[in-house]
Amino acid sequence: MTTDNTTSEKLDFKRVLPVLVIVLVDLMGLSIIIPLLPLYAARFGASAITIGILQAAYPFMQFLGAPILGRLSDRFGRKPILVISQIGTLLGFIMLGFANTLWLLFLSRIIDGLSGANISTAQAAIADSTTEKTRTQGLGLIGAAFGIGFVLGPIIAFIVLTATGQNYQAVAFTAALFSLISILLTSFLFKETYQAVPNPESSRKRNPFSMGSLKDAFNRPAVGFLLILMFFYQIAFGGYEQLFSLFTLTRLGMDARDTSGLFVLAGLFIIVVQGGLIGRWSKQKGDRWLVLMGIGTLAIGLIGTALTPAIPIPWYEKAKVLESLAGQGEFRVAVQSINIQLPDESARGWFGIIWLVIASFPAALGGGVLHPAVNSLITKASDKNEVGAMFGASSAMYSAANALAPLFYGSLFQWFGGPVPFFAGGFILAVMWFLAPKIVKD
Repeated sequence: MTTDNTTSEKLDFKRVLPVLVIVLVDLMGLSIIIPLLPLYAARFGASAITIGILQAAYPFMQFLGAPILGRLSDRFGRKPILVISQIGTLLGFIMLGFANTLWLLFLSRIIDGLSGANISTAQAAIADSTTEKTRTQGLGLIGAAFGIGFVLGPIIAFIVLTATGQNYQAVAFTAALFSLISILLTSFLFKETYQAVPNPESSRKRNPFSMGSLKDAFNRPAVGFLLILMFFYQIAFGGYEQLFSLFTLTRLGMDARDTSGLFVLAGLFIIVVQGGLIGRWSKQKGDRWLVLMGIGTLAIGLIGTALTPAIPIPWYEKAKVLESLAGQGEFRVAVQSINIQLPDESARGWFGIIWLVIASFPAALGGGVLHPAVNSLITKASDKNEVGAMFGASSAMYSAANALAPLFYGSLFQWFGGPVPFFAGGFILAVMWFLAPKIVKD
């Protein structure tokens, strides 16, 4: 009896390792283009609002597609749904590489978003492979795979940009290569984790997804507020992630290579938190403590980011940044078509970038712990045969927030300036920090 209990308290790492490897490769492909996409759109004359709409296209399509695929993974298994979603990602990256107009950028993100169940299905596979006591640690390891991907992806993007003279197309095709590798890994390495529910006939009759099933999730007191919390914290953090490159460009004069370096630093920190600390904190202090701590530190990080002094980096040269945005060869555009206001060169220094790096640490800490902690609480409040569906609902709220966040941030950015949306995100989190202790339970 003691041996069984001890075993149940330890994560079966060999069982979850294939899922982590697949997520890592997927995220390497995704994170290669994250620092690039706002600047890619700026090349075609996009304003801050248009960039926000572009960033919203992927999560909005994911909001529509992920819950359906989550339910289907409860019916047909995790593996086939994972492969389908990865094929969509591959097609989206290939189209991104060939994009020479703004509308093709939009189409590439729409295709990727409609099939974007990679992470929610991987989370369901982790839930299949863990117990209640090890689930937060398992989900935290997915976050660590995120962190490693966010380290390696920007490093690869930096290398590709340097080797090709700021060729954005080469970066997109590199992301497509990693997506192809992830498909092969899923096909040959991943073993199905889903086990049939006790009443498979009932499962077959259940609709893959409906607004009624989402409403049912909200009507459960233990789950409903967690979904609301997922939505609002991701409104704040999603906008931060998706408009960060535009902020660093207009505030500090940083191009894609410079911003990739900050993503590397944040990724290293997330690896430490999610790979080594979140499991220990969850066991010692509980998921509720993680949620409250995450909300507070993320609020501090966003407000700190908003207060970043408008002092361009010491090596900033406006003409060179404009040249990198304009591109090269057949994909080059006129510098005059770029509709982004860059800072002046006269006040260059170190203070702005040092301030932003310091502010990035609490933001990365909060963003790193919140997602796995909230999802762990959701699974603990759900029946085993509905885990995929609950992750689908969670992914729907996450994607809806990611769709609205860049619109929210982009509008504020365009109308009131770069710092204002980050202040707004910090305020939203402050409200959630006040409400959460009264409602969230371990």
